[in-house]
Amino acid sequence: MLDLLYILVPIAGIILIAWVLMRSKPSTHNSSVPAAAQSEPVSDDAPSEFTRLPLGERRVIPESEHRISRRRLDDNAMKVVYRLQDAGYDSHLVGGCIRDMLLQRQPKDYDVATSAHPEEAVELFHRGRLIGRRFKLLHVRFGREVIEVATFRAGHDSEDNESGEQGRQSEAGLILRDNVYGTIEQDALRRDFTINALYYCVRDYSIYDFANGYIDLQQRIIRMIGDPAQRYREDPVRMLRATRFAAKLGFDIEPETAKPIAELAHLLARIAPARLFDEALKLLQSGHGAASYRQLQRFGLFGYLFPQTQAFLDHGHAGTETIIQQVLRNTDRRLEQGKSVTPAFMFAALLWYPLQERWLEILDEDDLPPLQALHEAANQILGAQVKCTAIPRRFSGPVREIWELQMRLPKRQGKKAELLVTHPRFRAAYDLLLLREAAGEDLDGLGKWWTDYQSSNPAQREALNQNGAPDETRSKRRRRRKPTRASNVDG
Repeated sequence: MLDLLYILVPIAGIILIAWVLMRSKPSTHNSSVPAAAQSEPVSDDAPSEFTRLPLGERRVIPESEHRISRRRLDDNAMKVVYRLQDAGYDSHLVGGCIRDMLLQRQPKDYDVATSAHPEEAVELFHRGRLIGRRFKLLHVRFGREVIEVATFRAGHDSEDNESGEQGRQSEAGLILRDNVYGTIEQDALRRDFTINALYYCVRDYSIYDFANGYIDLQQRIIRMIGDPAQRYREDPVRMLRATRFAAKLGFDIEPETAKPIAELAHLLARIAPARLFDEALKLLQSGHGAASYRQLQRFGLFGYLFPQTQAFLDHGHAGTETIIQQVLRNTDRRLEQGKSVTPAFMFAALLWYPLQERWLEILDEDDLPPLQALHEAANQILGAQVKCTAIPRRFSGPVREIWELQMRLPKRQGKKAELLVTHPRFRAAYDLLLLREAAGEDLDGLGKWWTDYQSSNPAQREALNQNGAPDETRSKRRRRRKPTRASNVDG
């Protein structure tokens, strides 16, 4: 018996040591960091599960690999997905929400892609509403949250589009109608960038990748699906989206994707101004405005959103560059702090120097009072701007008020200052005043005066009023000199 024990104990020890060694072997995957958030890029020599597949071929990324917590999935979006599936349709979370969750970001909104046609899907939701003609979508509203539902799309050469009624393009390639429905594989290839062609399957909590977007996400690359030039001609707004994603995510635009942008930038002139207004807000008022501006200038796109402002930049007007940089940095900072921003202030600031030049020109050309000349200049500047980016009236009205207050802020004697600080646009006008001074305008310390006035008690305000320069003694007419765009405004 003892002999048997002498044999078994060493064997058991060897087995135990081998088991411990196997358990302590370093993992080839960092389990503490989500796969898509790791900074180490995937190389061409990566393991077989990361090799690039032909476009349209499905790669399934299991939950154990992508590690998106189910608790992060939006409840309302999941309700929409499950309702469609219960009705017998295929449906998935798709696009930016999957991209952002893989990057450990909080998605701004959630989109759903489904095999149900819009008319079929809308019947399932009493809070649903169909929108769009060129690209028909279903919006399902849950309070203030809107879940966007799109039907799987196919290419315009599909058999279902023989008549050309569901999908049409102009001779230049611009998509005029895009309601050709297809499979999930076809839908993936109709999307713009690989990182937006990821589908989350709620049946097994895996991610379907049909365009190697998972690899590009790890490599931090913006890559167009298909031929970039052709895709930009189909929808020129994709050029703006490429710059926006690069700025927002800190990614690089893949060289072949970037190459045609400068050459095809002029195609943005064909896009509806209302759509370009929305894109301008996404670019400049979503928390990454300063980075977006750099990308827009890099590819020569800013001038198609703000041509009058770009004209001043082209003539070396340093004040314009300063005011743009400052307003975008301030906007990014406010959004980071959870504060509100308004498009009215951004447009008032970015168009200030074009307005100022036109105002002085009208004063020289016509026998109009300064205020009336300002109103006429505002009409002309805004009239030109809305041809590029339509500005809704709820914003254009405040823009005019902010500009008008630039004339009223110097007139601060008596009760005027007290009345001005109660004006609903005073704070925006005051901020623009400070931007003008930072850009090089000599306003005789007006910004400091208003800063002191706001922080003063009634007695101190009275003293400031008495010590303030009586602006009314100045001539209401500015000197008759037509300014040049190449010169700074020094007062």
